[in-house]
Amino acid sequence: MRLIDHARRLLKETEPLILGDDFNVAPTDADVYDPSLFGNDALCRPETRTRFRELLTLGFTDAIAARHPGPSNYTFWDYQDRAWPKNHGWRIDHLLLSRRALSLLADCGIDRKPRGAEKPSDHVPVWCDLRL
Repeated sequence: MRLIDHARRLLKETEPLILGDDFNVAPTDADVYDPSLFGNDALCRPETRTRFRELLTLGFTDAIAARHPGPSNYTFWDYQDRAWPKNHGWRIDHLLLSRRALSLLADCGIDRKPRGAEKPSDHVPVWCDLRL
């Protein structure tokens, strides 16, 4: 709730605005490699997804979901059970753009390359290019 309140204040004061983070939310079933396995996981629970949607309804757009809709746009792969080679991932890292930021969006994406490096992070970068 504090994030939603803070975002509401920021939207009144600042444009364009981007909120980016590991939100630990897979907003839809398409954001998890096998939704049937994770229905009770905190990242996929209805109340978690509802809070994320509340944030979006303030006036934010999820850049990746808007520009690259569909499955397999993952940003996280667990280190266990060879998740990376199997592409058993989750999309839990998000860039949320205000209406003004969205109007400036030239492109966005997920850079999967670092995940294939030796001793990588379990997350990969999400990026966007705004044209002023």
